[in-house]
Parts: sequence; structure tokens; C-alpha cells
Amino acid sequence: MEPKSAFLQNLQESLSEGTFVKLTLSKPGRKGSDLKNVYARLVELKGETALSFTLRYATKDETKNHPIAEALGVIDLWLGEDFLNADLFTTQADISLQYNRKRKARLFRRKPTHEAPPARSHDKPKQYFIEPKGNAYLHAMGITSANGKVKADGQRKFRQINKYIEIVDSLLQQHGNFPQQPHIVDMGSGKGYLTFALYDHLLNNRKQQPTITGIELRDNLVDFCNTLAPKAGFTGLQFVAQDIFEYQPARIDMLIALHACDIATDIAIAKGVDAGAEIIIVAPCCHKQVRKAMQATDALQPMLRHGILQERQAELVTDGLRALLMEEQGYDTKVFEFVSTAHTPKNLMIVGIKGNGNPRDRREIDRIKADFGVSEHYLERLLLPVG
Repeated sequence: MEPKSAFLQNLQESLSEGTFVKLTLSKPGRKGSDLKNVYARLVELKGETALSFTLRYATKDETKNHPIAEALGVIDLWLGEDFLNADLFTTQADISLQYNRKRKARLFRRKPTHEAPPARSHDKPKQYFIEPKGNAYLHAMGITSANGKVKADGQRKFRQINKYIEIVDSLLQQHGNFPQQPHIVDMGSGKGYLTFALYDHLLNNRKQQPTITGIELRDNLVDFCNTLAPKAGFTGLQFVAQDIFEYQPARIDMLIALHACDIATDIAIAKGVDAGAEIIIVAPCCHKQVRKAMQATDALQPMLRHGILQERQAELVTDGLRALLMEEQGYDTKVFEFVSTAHTPKNLMIVGIKGNGNPRDRREIDRIKADFGVSEHYLERLLLPVG
């Protein structure tokens, strides 16, 4: 029996005989794939046994549950194509399927490392980057009660905080050489939910010594945050009432701007690029500048005469050009959906890690601008001043 068929047969037998412990798929087989690995375990859902897959991407995790027969079909498709390594753990043996560069498979069998299968409960305790109990700032912001329990009306915000920290932590791991004492600037920090959480994570989970500056126009929010920071023991966290355009930092290691309106996102990106920030994270809001300037080609005019379609197209053009302009400046970028932090459907996130850039970008930028009749993207003016 060829190795893949033998591996699948062992997997099916372990599931039917109750000896299955877990399954991991690794070593992506497709170049440029964002899916890094998959972890599978057995769960009980409404009285039915299923395989629960955790799909681990570069910036997020996804969980998908499949009935056993369906799950086996999915794994069959993955093996040798999407993943070149598979490790099956049972109480009888540990079995590995490995493909070489020519996609030739080999099967390895070793002594078991597990004596009993794990519990199948689907409701296991959730581990958070930011734990609710004992966090003074979460209580002061109305997310938790006095005993450290997340309030019913704070659940959504608490999940958003942890999702945000998960994304940032993944970016820090990808960077690999982020300063131990970084200066981070959060432009448009608002009430500081995410700013406080990031400081907490860097200080207490990653054992770094950060300095974080929150920039916010509203004096009452700045006063609130500056009063709360020392109470939380966050001596390196401060907030400034200032327009982000006027802010002139000597150094930025990470630039953050979440839901900065229209060209404020471009201003924030430019500040990060000019300061040589290692990581830039923005979640754009409205896209007025490009929408007003956009004069699409005749072929697109019939479609874009509808206002809602024109608005969505302007968003795509604006943020697509932002990502390309960042790449032109030497940043490796990703664009993906992020759970909104402002109770809004605007949930796109653009992140850039300082890298090598892309020499093709200028041609791509000029072609896109020509196709949509955009004479200038505001970010270009900030990054490439005339004269």
C-alpha cells in the first residue's frame, strides 16, 4: 500500500477504534500560502463526534468542524498538496507521513507518546492574551466588574482587544528582531482600550520595556488615560492631546492608526515611513479623497454609476494603492479583515513589516491610477514631495 493510503487507513482506524489523540499538518506545499499549519482534535457537538480543525494563518486562527467522513476527505485533499508533513498521534503509535521536494512520500512509525486520548469536550477554558481578572484598566474602562469578570456589555470589546493583541503578537514574531525597548505611537488612540492592552502585553507577557505614546485630539480622553496609566502601573505609557499631522517623533518602532478618517490614515502611514518604523498597522476608515478624484475608464463607467459600487471601488483603490505605496517604500504588506474596534463594518487592516519592498510597484501604481482616473493618491504627496 502506498504511504498516503496507509496513513489515511491508520487515521481512519484510530478514529473508529477510539485510539486517536491528535493530528497535525505542517510544511506548506504551496508557495506563498498564508496557511501555516493545521491542528485537529476530536470533539462532541450536539451528541455527534466530529473533527475540529484549527487552521493557523500568519495573522489569525480559524476553527472548522467536520463530521468524520467529511473530515477524512478534506485531509486526503490536503496531503501532498497543501501540506508536505502529517503527524498522527494515537495511543498505539505515532505515525508520520513526509513528502520530499519531488512529492515522493515516506511513512514512519514510532512508539506512542500518549497513553490515553484527550477529553472530547468542545468547551475548554479559553486562554486570553489579556486576562480580565486583576486588570485595573479594564475595570476603569467599564469592561470588567470589580471582581474581574467581563460584563455582558463588555464581551464584544474584550474579544476585540484580544484579537488585536493576537494580530500584533503574530507580527512581532514574524519580525523576529523587534527592539526590546521599543517606542510605539498610537495615532488616534481614543479611550485607550487597545493602547493599554498592548502595553500590558508587551510588559507582562513579552517581558519588554516599551514606551507607548497615544495621540488623541480630545482633551477629556487624554486626561482620562494619563490619570489611569500610573494607577495601572504603566509608567512608560503616556497620552498627548495633539493633531497627528503636527506630531514630530524622533523615533518610532511601531506606528498604529486604527480607524483614522480619510487622509488621516495616509498621514499616519507617512509618519511611520519617515520615522523608519519597523511595523506599521492601520485600519482605514472613510475614503473620500480617492472617491472624489476617481474618474474611471469608459468600460467601468456603467457599473460605477451606482453610488454604493463607486464607494466600494474607491475603498479598494485607496487601500490597494496604500499597500503598494508602502511596498515601494520598503515594507512587506498584508491586507486582511479585522474585527472592528469601533462598532463599524469598516474592518480592513493594512500591516507593513520593514523588508525589501517591490521594484515593480511604481509601474503597478501608475497603471491602477490611470485605469481609475486618479491623478494623485494623497499618500504619494506625503511620501514623494514635489521638488
